[in-house]
Amino acid sequence: MEEGEFKVRIEPIEGYEYRVSFSKESIPDLVMDEPSPLGRGEHPNAGLLLAAAVGNCLCASLTYCLSRARAEVKGVSAEVYTTLDRNERGRLRVKSIRVQLHPEMDDPKKLERCREIFEDFCIVTQSVREGVPVQVEVETPAGAPGNR
Repeated sequence: MEEGEFKVRIEPIEGYEYRVSFSKESIPDLVMDEPSPLGRGEHPNAGLLLAAAVGNCLCASLTYCLSRARAEVKGVSAEVYTTLDRNERGRLRVKSIRVQLHPEMDDPKKLERCREIFEDFCIVTQSVREGVPVQVEVETPAGAPGNR
């Protein structure tokens, strides 16, 4: 990715299903849904995508580091374990994410240097760790009281 802003568009389909469109036309839309009892749970929800984003970012970052170390990488897979718990107000929150990475490579010795540095290059993981500020704006619908 490059520096700068990118946009993702979210539009309702039905109930709690939403279509996610990306700014690159070559990337297909994604459908998201909430689990039962809110939604039907037929598509991933935001928590699942957060876990997938952290895991994917770490896999890609480790793969890149190993390739720079001239290791022959057959692949890096991962399991991402995400813990949900309620906060003091009773709201569900992501409390922790634990990722187990499984690199397949020719020379495990080349892994040692990457162990020390690859996480620092992972955009999503480090952003989540630092607590990304989120600014929320809610527009008042046209015709609603107070919007003239």
